[in-house]
Amino acid sequence: MKLAIISHTEHYKLKDGSIVGWGPTINEINHLLEVFDTIYHVAMLHELEAPPSALGYSSDRVVFVSLPPLGGHGVGAKLKILWKAPSVISIIYNTLKKADKFQFRAPTGIGVYVIPFLSLCVKKPGWFKYAGNWNQETPPLGYRLQRWMLQQQSRKVTMNGSWPNQPTHCITFENPCLTINELEEGLRLGKEKSIASTINFCYVGRLEKPKGVERIIKALAGLSASEKSRIGVVHLVGDGKEKDYFLEISKDTGMRFKFHGFLPRHEVFEIYRESQVFLMPTTASEGFPKVIAEAMNYGCLPVVSNISSIGQYIIDGELGYCLKEVSAENLREVIRELMGLSDTQYKTILNKQRGVVEKFTYKYYNLRIKTEIL
Repeated sequence: MKLAIISHTEHYKLKDGSIVGWGPTINEINHLLEVFDTIYHVAMLHELEAPPSALGYSSDRVVFVSLPPLGGHGVGAKLKILWKAPSVISIIYNTLKKADKFQFRAPTGIGVYVIPFLSLCVKKPGWFKYAGNWNQETPPLGYRLQRWMLQQQSRKVTMNGSWPNQPTHCITFENPCLTINELEEGLRLGKEKSIASTINFCYVGRLEKPKGVERIIKALAGLSASEKSRIGVVHLVGDGKEKDYFLEISKDTGMRFKFHGFLPRHEVFEIYRESQVFLMPTTASEGFPKVIAEAMNYGCLPVVSNISSIGQYIIDGELGYCLKEVSAENLREVIRELMGLSDTQYKTILNKQRGVVEKFTYKYYNLRIKTEIL
Protein backbone atom coordinates (compact mmCIF):
# COMPACT_ATOMS: atom_id res chain seq x y z
CA MET A 1 0.00 0.00 0.00
CA LYS A 2 1.32 3.44 -0.95
CA LEU A 3 0.65 6.59 1.09
CA ALA A 4 1.05 10.23 0.08
CA ILE A 5 1.62 12.60 3.01
CA ILE A 6 1.17 16.31 2.33
CA SER A 7 2.57 18.66 4.96
CA HIS A 8 4.46 21.89 5.63
CA THR A 9 7.30 20.00 7.36
CA GLU A 10 10.62 21.81 6.92
CA HIS A 11 13.23 19.91 4.89
CA TYR A 12 16.84 20.80 4.15
CA LYS A 13 19.51 19.59 1.73
CA LEU A 14 22.87 18.72 3.27
CA LYS A 15 26.21 19.30 1.52
CA ASP A 16 26.30 15.67 0.40
CA GLY A 17 22.92 16.11 -1.30
CA SER A 18 20.93 14.08 1.22
CA ILE A 19 17.59 15.35 2.51
CA VAL A 20 16.76 15.78 6.19
CA GLY A 21 13.66 17.17 7.88
CA TRP A 22 12.07 18.19 11.16
CA GLY A 23 12.93 15.33 13.50
CA PRO A 24 9.57 14.45 15.14
CA THR A 25 7.72 14.19 11.82
CA ILE A 26 10.52 12.25 10.12
CA ASN A 27 10.57 9.78 13.01
CA GLU A 28 6.81 9.29 12.76
CA ILE A 29 7.01 8.68 9.00
CA ASN A 30 9.90 6.24 9.38
CA HIS A 31 7.76 4.16 11.72
CA LEU A 32 4.77 4.34 9.35
CA LEU A 33 6.81 2.14 7.01
CA GLU A 34 5.61 -0.72 9.22
CA VAL A 35 2.13 -0.02 7.80
CA PHE A 36 2.84 1.21 4.25
CA ASP A 37 5.13 -0.18 1.54
CA THR A 38 5.98 3.24 0.11
CA ILE A 39 5.42 6.76 1.45
CA TYR A 40 5.59 9.88 -0.71
CA HIS A 41 6.14 12.95 1.45
CA VAL A 42 5.16 16.19 -0.27
CA ALA A 43 6.66 18.92 1.89
CA MET A 44 8.69 22.12 1.85
CA LEU A 45 12.38 22.33 1.02
CA HIS A 46 14.18 25.30 2.60
CA GLU A 47 17.49 26.74 1.45
CA LEU A 48 18.76 27.05 5.01
CA GLU A 49 21.20 25.18 7.22
CA ALA A 50 19.56 22.19 8.85
CA PRO A 51 19.20 22.38 12.66
CA PRO A 52 20.81 19.62 14.76
CA SER A 53 17.35 18.20 15.49
CA ALA A 54 16.76 17.38 11.80
CA LEU A 55 16.77 13.72 10.75
CA GLY A 56 17.01 11.73 7.56
CA TYR A 57 14.62 9.06 6.36
CA SER A 58 15.50 5.52 7.38
CA SER A 59 14.66 3.91 4.03
CA ASP A 60 14.48 4.70 0.32
CA ARG A 61 10.87 3.56 0.56
CA VAL A 62 10.18 7.15 1.66
CA VAL A 63 10.25 9.42 -1.38
CA PHE A 64 10.55 13.14 -0.72
CA VAL A 65 8.68 15.43 -3.13
CA SER A 66 9.63 19.08 -2.67
CA LEU A 67 7.35 22.08 -2.42
CA PRO A 68 8.61 25.67 -2.36
CA PRO A 69 8.93 27.06 1.18
CA LEU A 70 5.71 28.90 1.94
CA GLY A 71 4.27 30.48 5.06
CA GLY A 72 4.85 33.42 7.35
CA HIS A 73 2.96 36.28 8.97
CA GLY A 74 3.41 39.21 6.59
CA VAL A 75 1.09 40.24 3.76
CA GLY A 76 3.76 39.34 1.21
CA ALA A 77 4.07 35.83 2.65
CA LYS A 78 0.30 35.34 2.52
CA LEU A 79 0.14 36.51 -1.08
CA LYS A 80 2.96 34.15 -2.02
CA ILE A 81 0.99 31.20 -0.60
CA LEU A 82 -1.89 32.08 -2.94
CA TRP A 83 0.39 32.89 -5.91
CA LYS A 84 1.99 29.45 -5.69
CA ALA A 85 -1.35 27.62 -5.42
CA PRO A 86 -1.41 26.26 -9.02
CA SER A 87 2.13 24.90 -8.65
CA VAL A 88 1.41 23.34 -5.25
CA ILE A 89 -1.82 21.72 -6.44
CA SER A 90 -0.07 20.36 -9.56
CA ILE A 91 2.69 18.72 -7.49
CA ILE A 92 0.15 17.19 -5.11
CA TYR A 93 -2.07 15.98 -7.96
CA ASN A 94 0.81 14.24 -9.74
CA THR A 95 1.98 12.59 -6.51
CA LEU A 96 -1.51 11.35 -5.66
CA LYS A 97 -1.53 9.42 -8.96
CA LYS A 98 1.16 7.14 -7.49
CA ALA A 99 -0.52 6.60 -4.09
CA ASP A 100 -3.39 4.49 -2.79
CA LYS A 101 -4.24 6.79 0.13
CA PHE A 102 -3.32 10.24 1.39
CA GLN A 103 -2.84 12.08 4.65
CA PHE A 104 -2.93 15.89 4.82
CA ARG A 105 -1.49 17.62 7.86
CA ALA A 106 -3.23 20.80 8.97
CA PRO A 107 -3.33 23.58 9.93
CA THR A 108 -0.90 25.18 7.52
CA GLY A 109 -0.97 28.10 5.09
CA ILE A 110 -1.52 25.97 1.98
CA GLY A 111 -4.42 24.24 3.72
CA VAL A 112 -6.83 27.01 2.70
CA TYR A 113 -6.81 25.62 -0.84
CA VAL A 114 -5.42 22.09 -0.45
CA ILE A 115 -8.27 20.97 1.84
CA PRO A 116 -10.96 22.05 -0.68
CA PHE A 117 -8.97 20.41 -3.50
CA LEU A 118 -8.70 17.11 -1.63
CA SER A 119 -12.33 17.25 -0.45
CA LEU A 120 -13.94 18.15 -3.76
CA CYS A 121 -11.61 16.92 -6.49
CA VAL A 122 -9.90 13.79 -5.14
CA LYS A 123 -11.81 10.51 -4.95
CA LYS A 124 -8.91 8.53 -3.49
CA PRO A 125 -9.37 7.52 0.20
CA GLY A 126 -7.46 9.49 2.79
CA TRP A 127 -7.60 11.32 6.09
CA PHE A 128 -6.62 14.61 7.66
CA LYS A 129 -4.41 15.16 10.69
CA TYR A 130 -5.12 18.35 12.64
CA ALA A 131 -2.07 18.95 14.84
CA GLY A 132 -3.06 22.29 16.36
CA ASN A 133 -5.44 23.33 19.13
CA TRP A 134 -8.84 22.18 17.85
CA ASN A 135 -10.68 24.09 20.56
CA GLN A 136 -8.81 27.39 20.16
CA GLU A 137 -11.35 30.17 20.73
CA THR A 138 -9.72 32.85 18.57
CA PRO A 139 -7.48 31.10 16.03
CA PRO A 140 -5.98 32.94 13.05
CA LEU A 141 -8.46 33.29 10.20
CA GLY A 142 -6.73 30.68 8.06
CA TYR A 143 -6.73 28.11 10.88
CA ARG A 144 -10.38 28.84 11.68
CA LEU A 145 -11.30 28.33 8.02
CA GLN A 146 -9.41 25.04 7.82
CA ARG A 147 -11.06 23.75 10.98
CA TRP A 148 -14.48 24.66 9.58
CA MET A 149 -13.74 22.95 6.25
CA LEU A 150 -12.61 19.78 8.03
CA GLN A 151 -15.85 19.77 10.02
CA GLN A 152 -17.93 20.02 6.81
CA GLN A 153 -16.27 17.21 4.83
CA SER A 154 -16.74 13.47 5.52
CA ARG A 155 -13.23 11.97 5.61
CA LYS A 156 -11.77 11.11 9.01
CA VAL A 157 -9.85 13.76 10.92
CA THR A 158 -7.43 12.88 13.72
CA MET A 159 -7.04 15.54 16.38
CA ASN A 160 -5.62 16.33 19.81
CA GLY A 161 -8.04 15.91 22.69
CA SER A 162 -11.74 15.23 23.05
CA TRP A 163 -14.22 18.09 22.77
CA PRO A 164 -17.94 18.85 23.26
CA ASN A 165 -19.99 18.40 20.08
CA GLN A 166 -17.08 16.69 18.37
CA PRO A 167 -18.20 15.46 14.91
CA THR A 168 -18.27 11.67 14.58
CA HIS A 169 -15.68 11.69 11.79
CA CYS A 170 -13.22 13.59 14.03
CA ILE A 171 -11.24 11.11 16.14
CA THR A 172 -9.17 11.81 19.24
CA PHE A 173 -5.67 10.60 18.36
CA GLU A 174 -2.34 10.82 20.17
CA ASN A 175 0.76 11.87 18.20
CA PRO A 176 3.49 9.24 18.66
CA CYS A 177 7.02 9.93 19.88
CA LEU A 178 8.31 6.80 21.66
CA THR A 179 9.56 3.35 20.70
CA ILE A 180 8.87 0.25 22.80
CA ASN A 181 12.55 0.13 23.83
CA GLU A 182 12.35 3.74 25.01
CA LEU A 183 9.16 2.93 26.91
CA GLU A 184 10.87 0.04 28.71
CA GLU A 185 13.93 2.15 29.48
CA GLY A 186 11.71 4.89 30.92
CA LEU A 187 9.95 2.40 33.17
CA ARG A 188 13.30 1.22 34.60
CA LEU A 189 14.61 4.75 34.99
CA GLY A 190 11.52 5.92 36.87
CA LYS A 191 12.21 3.36 39.57
CA GLU A 192 15.73 4.72 40.06
CA LYS A 193 15.03 8.47 40.14
CA SER A 194 14.83 10.53 43.32
CA ILE A 195 13.52 13.98 44.18
CA ALA A 196 14.78 13.92 47.76
CA SER A 197 17.92 15.99 47.26
CA THR A 198 19.10 17.86 44.15
CA ILE A 199 16.40 18.58 41.55
CA ASN A 200 17.13 19.29 37.89
CA PHE A 201 14.54 21.06 35.74
CA CYS A 202 14.18 21.06 31.96
CA TYR A 203 12.22 22.76 29.20
CA VAL A 204 12.21 21.73 25.52
CA GLY A 205 10.71 23.91 22.80
CA ARG A 206 10.92 27.29 21.13
CA LEU A 207 12.57 29.94 23.28
CA GLU A 208 9.86 32.59 23.35
CA LYS A 209 7.66 34.32 25.90
CA PRO A 210 4.34 32.68 24.92
CA LYS A 211 5.88 29.24 25.49
CA GLY A 212 6.69 30.24 29.08
CA VAL A 213 10.49 30.62 29.10
CA GLU A 214 10.36 34.04 30.77
CA ARG A 215 7.91 32.71 33.37
CA ILE A 216 10.25 29.81 34.15
CA ILE A 217 13.24 32.11 34.74
CA LYS A 218 11.28 34.61 36.84
CA ALA A 219 9.54 31.91 38.89
CA LEU A 220 12.83 30.23 39.81
CA ALA A 221 14.58 33.56 40.41
CA GLY A 222 12.01 34.39 43.10
CA LEU A 223 12.76 31.32 45.22
CA SER A 224 14.58 31.74 48.53
CA ALA A 225 18.29 31.01 48.83
CA SER A 226 17.61 27.73 50.65
CA GLU A 227 15.13 26.66 47.95
CA LYS A 228 17.61 27.53 45.20
CA SER A 229 20.27 25.43 46.91
CA ARG A 230 18.23 22.31 46.13
CA ILE A 231 18.20 23.02 42.40
CA GLY A 232 21.04 21.68 40.29
CA VAL A 233 20.65 22.69 36.64
CA VAL A 234 17.80 24.25 34.68
CA HIS A 235 18.13 22.93 31.12
CA LEU A 236 16.58 25.05 28.35
CA VAL A 237 16.60 23.19 25.02
CA GLY A 238 15.66 25.07 21.87
CA ASP A 239 16.25 28.40 20.21
CA GLY A 240 14.42 31.55 19.19
CA LYS A 241 14.73 35.27 18.53
CA GLU A 242 14.34 36.10 22.24
CA LYS A 243 17.20 33.87 23.40
CA ASP A 244 19.56 36.77 24.17
CA TYR A 245 16.91 38.36 26.39
CA PHE A 246 16.44 35.11 28.32
CA LEU A 247 20.21 34.73 28.71
CA GLU A 248 20.41 38.25 30.15
CA ILE A 249 17.61 37.89 32.72
CA SER A 250 18.95 34.50 33.87
CA LYS A 251 22.39 35.90 34.80
CA ASP A 252 21.49 37.38 38.19
CA THR A 253 19.18 34.62 39.41
CA GLY A 254 21.82 32.86 41.48
CA MET A 255 21.03 29.65 39.62
CA ARG A 256 22.59 27.60 36.85
CA PHE A 257 20.62 27.94 33.64
CA LYS A 258 22.06 25.97 30.72
CA PHE A 259 20.98 27.06 27.22
CA HIS A 260 21.56 24.14 24.85
CA GLY A 261 20.09 25.39 21.58
CA PHE A 262 18.55 22.78 19.32
CA LEU A 263 19.77 19.25 20.02
CA PRO A 264 19.52 15.86 18.32
CA ARG A 265 16.81 13.62 19.74
CA HIS A 266 19.19 11.34 21.67
CA GLU A 267 20.76 14.34 23.43
CA VAL A 268 17.34 15.71 24.38
CA PHE A 269 16.49 12.33 25.88
CA GLU A 270 19.72 12.42 27.89
CA ILE A 271 18.53 15.69 29.47
CA TYR A 272 15.21 14.06 30.36
CA ARG A 273 17.17 11.26 32.04
CA GLU A 274 19.08 13.78 34.17
CA SER A 275 16.00 15.81 35.14
CA GLN A 276 13.24 15.30 37.68
CA VAL A 277 10.85 18.06 36.54
CA PHE A 278 9.69 19.23 33.10
CA LEU A 279 8.39 22.80 32.84
CA MET A 280 6.11 24.21 30.13
CA PRO A 281 3.92 27.06 31.46
CA THR A 282 2.76 27.94 27.95
CA THR A 283 0.04 30.27 26.75
CA ALA A 284 0.82 29.53 23.09
CA SER A 285 -1.71 27.65 20.99
CA GLU A 286 -0.85 24.00 21.48
CA GLY A 287 -2.26 20.65 20.54
CA PHE A 288 -0.49 18.26 22.89
CA PRO A 289 3.28 18.85 22.71
CA LYS A 290 5.07 15.53 22.25
CA VAL A 291 7.87 16.70 24.53
CA ILE A 292 5.53 16.35 27.52
CA ALA A 293 5.03 12.63 26.85
CA GLU A 294 8.75 12.16 26.15
CA ALA A 295 9.74 13.83 29.42
CA MET A 296 7.16 11.87 31.41
CA ASN A 297 8.47 8.63 29.96
CA TYR A 298 11.91 9.38 31.40
CA GLY A 299 10.67 10.14 34.88
CA CYS A 300 10.06 13.88 34.68
CA LEU A 301 7.17 15.30 36.67
CA PRO A 302 5.37 17.72 34.30
CA VAL A 303 4.39 21.24 35.33
CA VAL A 304 2.32 22.48 32.40
CA SER A 305 -0.58 24.75 31.44
CA ASN A 306 -4.21 23.73 31.24
CA ILE A 307 -4.46 24.74 27.58
CA SER A 308 -5.96 22.81 24.66
CA SER A 309 -5.87 19.06 25.38
CA ILE A 310 -2.93 19.16 27.83
CA GLY A 311 -5.24 19.14 30.86
CA GLN A 312 -7.06 16.08 29.52
CA TYR A 313 -3.88 14.05 29.96
CA ILE A 314 -2.09 15.76 32.87
CA ILE A 315 -4.55 15.46 35.74
CA ASP A 316 -3.52 18.08 38.28
CA GLY A 317 -2.09 16.56 41.45
CA GLU A 318 -2.25 13.00 40.08
CA LEU A 319 -0.05 12.89 36.98
CA GLY A 320 1.78 16.18 37.53
CA TYR A 321 0.76 19.80 37.92
CA CYS A 322 -1.55 21.58 35.50
CA LEU A 323 -1.60 25.35 35.95
CA LYS A 324 -5.05 26.92 35.80
CA GLU A 325 -3.55 30.40 36.14
CA VAL A 326 -0.41 30.76 34.05
CA SER A 327 1.92 33.21 35.77
CA ALA A 328 5.43 33.25 37.20
CA GLU A 329 3.99 33.62 40.71
CA ASN A 330 1.68 30.63 40.38
CA LEU A 331 4.45 28.55 38.80
CA ARG A 332 6.73 29.43 41.72
CA GLU A 333 4.17 28.19 44.25
CA VAL A 334 3.77 24.91 42.36
CA ILE A 335 7.56 24.47 42.29
CA ARG A 336 7.63 25.00 46.04
CA GLU A 337 4.89 22.38 46.43
CA LEU A 338 6.68 19.75 44.36
CA MET A 339 9.93 20.40 46.21
CA GLY A 340 8.09 19.22 49.32
CA LEU A 341 7.19 15.84 47.81
CA SER A 342 8.67 12.72 49.35
CA ASP A 343 10.31 10.15 47.11
CA THR A 344 7.30 7.89 47.68
CA GLN A 345 4.89 10.57 46.48
CA TYR A 346 7.13 11.35 43.48
CA LYS A 347 7.34 7.70 42.42
CA THR A 348 3.59 7.27 42.87
CA ILE A 349 3.01 10.06 40.33
CA LEU A 350 5.56 8.52 37.94
CA ASN A 351 3.81 5.15 38.17
CA LYS A 352 0.42 6.69 37.41
CA GLN A 353 1.87 8.41 34.35
CA ARG A 354 2.64 5.13 32.60
CA GLY A 355 -0.92 4.64 31.36
CA VAL A 356 -0.77 7.99 29.54
CA VAL A 357 2.78 7.55 28.22
CA GLU A 358 1.96 4.19 26.61
CA LYS A 359 -0.55 5.93 24.31
CA PHE A 360 2.30 7.87 22.68
CA THR A 361 4.23 4.92 21.27
CA TYR A 362 4.67 4.40 17.54
CA LYS A 363 3.39 0.84 17.98
CA TYR A 364 0.08 2.02 19.47
CA TYR A 365 -0.25 4.75 16.84
CA ASN A 366 0.30 2.32 13.95
CA LEU A 367 -2.21 -0.09 15.44
CA ARG A 368 -4.84 2.65 15.56
CA ILE A 369 -4.02 3.71 11.98
CA LYS A 370 -4.63 0.14 10.80
CA THR A 371 -7.78 -0.47 12.84
CA GLU A 372 -9.49 2.95 12.91
CA ILE A 373 -8.33 4.83 9.82
CA LEU A 374 -7.53 2.46 6.96
